[in-house]
Amino acid sequence: MHFAVLQFPASNCDQDCLHAVRVLGHTGDFVWHKNTSLGAADAVIVPGGFSYGDYLRCGAIARFSPVMQAVQQFAANGGLVLGICNGFQILCEAGLLPGALVRNRDLQFHCEQVYLKTANRNTPFTSATPSDRPMRMPVAHGEGCYFADEATLAGLQSRGQILWQYCTAGGELSDGANPNGSLLNIAGIANDRFNVAGLMPHPDRASESILGTDDGRWIFESMARGLKAAAAASAA
Repeated sequence: MHFAVLQFPASNCDQDCLHAVRVLGHTGDFVWHKNTSLGAADAVIVPGGFSYGDYLRCGAIARFSPVMQAVQQFAANGGLVLGICNGFQILCEAGLLPGALVRNRDLQFHCEQVYLKTANRNTPFTSATPSDRPMRMPVAHGEGCYFADEATLAGLQSRGQILWQYCTAGGELSDGANPNGSLLNIAGIANDRFNVAGLMPHPDRASESILGTDDGRWIFESMARGLKAAAAASAA
């Protein structure tokens, strides 16, 4: 599978993302923010970092980059799009995902390992994730508190759009396991078509055992599995 990894001024996880998909045997290319085409991409990754220096709000300027028009069209056509950390913020700012990411409740930058419970494993981003334990991966953000109004939260819950939630090592949802104050312990969500997803933790920094955890690979492998299933269905 071929991944397009976007690059904005001040992106700093683009190389991590490309390395992660290559480690798993897939191919990928960088796509600069001024490009208007995604090339021959099977899936798109919007990486972490500090796009445009986080001026105004995280992701607020990046949403207007020319490449985001291509991402909008790609998603409208059913293509898989994953936003990680700042990428999640960009997707929310662009209207591809509901809600917003605001300042952490303690107003501190958090760089630590967290545990994630997969709330819905029946999606192209979660189908390969472990069913018997939480995943462990790092977070590194100052504005990762997921916020939405009550109606939006109710819709996310009823439709199964909450994909990942912060939890304890034993899989329990608790306030102590929530590093930023996200409502409902939300770490990541999907759109209502389940082809666009975003999460604040970094699977790209957890794709090899030498990094202390390789649980992040399951998210990329889920995407590859979903793409293969879609290709098989189209060929049938």
